[in-house]
Amino acid sequence: MYIIPEPQKMHLEEGEYTIRFDRKIVLDVSCPAEAYEYAGLLQEELAGCMGYGPAVTRGASGKAAVVLSVDPGLGEEEYRLEVGADGIGITGGARRGLLYGVQTLRQIVRQTGPCVPCMSIHDFPDIKNRGFYHDVTRGRIPTLSYLKKLADNLAFYKINQMQLYIEHSYLFEELSEMWRDDTPLTAQDILEFDAYCRKLNIELIPNISCFGHLYKLLRTKTYEHLCELPDPREQSFGFVDRMMHHTIDVTNEESLALIKRMIEEFMPLFTSKHFNIGADETFDLGKGRSLAEAERIGVKRLYIDHVRKLCEFLVEKGRIPMFWGDIVCDFPEVIKELPPETICLNWGYDRNQSDESTRKLAEAGAVQYSCPGVSGWNQLVNRLDAAYENIKRMCTYARQYHTEGVLTTDWGDYGHINHPDFGIPGRIYGAAFSWNGQIPAFEEMNRRISRVEFGDQSEQFVSVMAQIADSQVFGWDHAVWYIEGYAGRLLSPAEAAQVAERLKGARTALTGLEQIADRLCRMMPQLPVQTKEMLHACLVAIRGAELLQKIGVWIGGREFGAEPVIAVDGKRLAAELEEWFLFYKEVWRSVSRESELYRIQDVVFGYADLLRG
Repeated sequence: MYIIPEPQKMHLEEGEYTIRFDRKIVLDVSCPAEAYEYAGLLQEELAGCMGYGPAVTRGASGKAAVVLSVDPGLGEEEYRLEVGADGIGITGGARRGLLYGVQTLRQIVRQTGPCVPCMSIHDFPDIKNRGFYHDVTRGRIPTLSYLKKLADNLAFYKINQMQLYIEHSYLFEELSEMWRDDTPLTAQDILEFDAYCRKLNIELIPNISCFGHLYKLLRTKTYEHLCELPDPREQSFGFVDRMMHHTIDVTNEESLALIKRMIEEFMPLFTSKHFNIGADETFDLGKGRSLAEAERIGVKRLYIDHVRKLCEFLVEKGRIPMFWGDIVCDFPEVIKELPPETICLNWGYDRNQSDESTRKLAEAGAVQYSCPGVSGWNQLVNRLDAAYENIKRMCTYARQYHTEGVLTTDWGDYGHINHPDFGIPGRIYGAAFSWNGQIPAFEEMNRRISRVEFGDQSEQFVSVMAQIADSQVFGWDHAVWYIEGYAGRLLSPAEAAQVAERLKGARTALTGLEQIADRLCRMMPQLPVQTKEMLHACLVAIRGAELLQKIGVWIGGREFGAEPVIAVDGKRLAAELEEWFLFYKEVWRSVSRESELYRIQDVVFGYADLLRG
């Protein structure tokens, strides 16, 4: 039996208790009103596992199967779960602890059904703030129903904070130029989602880009004059260009006024006291319109002055500022110039991420979160081995340097081509490793997730899924670089030679992908319906990866000097791409709004046209 995150203390005992259909879920009079929602979650889980859900009542009952109660002597997120011969008791220190005890029992009955082994659990988190950061800008804007499903999943694994990454994907009232070709989130969407998250004890923290990564805002006719580099509208769209440029000109007084106006419109939609201003990857700062000022006072001063003004503005509004720490990490001493409550979000996504940035910021006195990633950006399926190693390291550093929290990130660079559910294992790594410092090995963790999350009795689903990303030699990032004309500029001759060498493995990659698809298909009869939907998305992604390998072989000789290892019929491959994209669109639309699907379509159909040429 698995529990994720692993409890701090757990003792199995002899015997078991059987939850009968005529028993009840009882709310003790000590329970807050929200406990009724938690009892409903448990009732629904029991009904799904056993075919019946015990009725819910409040006060004393002689027919109690599960009793929920509150003990103020426990910590806010602390709980005790006791299973004895006479029934089950869940005691939380407050509503959060009560919810987490219920989530643990839900996981148990998924695996045991009504016959629950006798046990005692005493549990609490190592790290207070455990968050998840979801990109809803760089390609995908999820449907509201999917966002609620995501929140359900986060709460199930005891995550208590969430952020949505916004550049242009919110319907700002006076910025229709920015979102007119998109399907943005509305104020009512945010209000409804914030209320939904509150019920699950998740703090929904607002986040909008306030410095760099303002691609669509700074390409509008009205605001292009605020872009650091001149004439942004003259450049055709490119996934690479969007990531590399579009920093706001901080020397123009209009810039700060515009950003403040956006913050003031967005902030009231959230009950959170935090606000994330972004401020990462300001690559162009001091290279265009602010060049003269940068030469006078320095790029570092330009950067920290803008961040300080925004942080002070937020503090005046009663908010706690957050910002990404990648730029300030090069001169961490300026942290002392920011309001003392400011939180630095220290990200690092390498598989072998070192503790250097965490240490430097800690020594500078920064209040910081450790921010690892689920490694899904730029590819059809997440690299789960890289995500595991990265998240494990960053959670370890969080404990070592006593950071205020962990924020596991899921970015969507280059169109967010991967299905967001492929990040589920990474999300769970972040939840589990930030709760309990005893971190299971990679394969063991994947077995647990396969069983608890995906209902896979063989406990192999996640391990098979992890092989997809490793069975490729040519990825979506390479495809984007080539069709946008960046391959020759982004790759050195040595790197191009490495790509050519990798392409020699295209035949082996295709065989490996075919074998993975076959294994997944053979697993299907043993999987529950909801996992079959996920498996379908995997099969569509595998087909896309197979086509990418063929594209890689086709262009390898042109761009990377590679020898073709398989024969590629260009016209046939073009038709296969178009047929595949029909299925890809169906999967996309099952969880996402239309958003920027058309940009991925432009790349796919661009290749179809090239192949026919």
